[in-house]
Amino acid sequence: MGIFDNLNQPANSVPQYPVQGGNRSVNVVFPQLPDTFEQFKALPQAALATPFDTAALTVLAFCFYPQDKETSLAMVDFLKGPQPLSNYDKSFIADRFRGVDYIPRSYFNGATPQNDYRPSQPYTVTVSENPYSYQNQGYAKLFIRSGGADSPREVLLRQAKDGKWYLWEQYLLVGIRTPESSNAWA
Repeated sequence: MGIFDNLNQPANSVPQYPVQGGNRSVNVVFPQLPDTFEQFKALPQAALATPFDTAALTVLAFCFYPQDKETSLAMVDFLKGPQPLSNYDKSFIADRFRGVDYIPRSYFNGATPQNDYRPSQPYTVTVSENPYSYQNQGYAKLFIRSGGADSPREVLLRQAKDGKWYLWEQYLLVGIRTPESSNAWA
């Protein structure tokens, strides 16, 4: 059998997100925040059915880091699916949280430097696409706005054979404006 003998056979199909993105934004709402890893996995968004859900869960997972590093990393590993966090990734995340615990909270709606990044309730993360979000098949580049930054931050997601969207890369843990309560210049 040659390598092209199966050209007329249907390929294994995985549901694909739109090839062309728009300027759509999706509000992912968490009426209640989980307290444990099991509760995190039980959230409806944990089905990882859309890239928007996975991106929003990434924010939620990082919010756990200051109080419970191991639970947070387990959540991120869950979101990474078949590609778990490397030791380098874990070290990078630890470095981003040195002396700073407010960055992931800043991605929830209502969280600003003026209110020390206390989010509004229900806890909502707005995830956006743009016309270039689906340029590479099986990948989605989405954006989340921080209340402490001028431009939205990127989250890259990848769809696996099981149809779920997994975290591929994230650029959420970068510097933002300091909360006013700890800013001597505010």
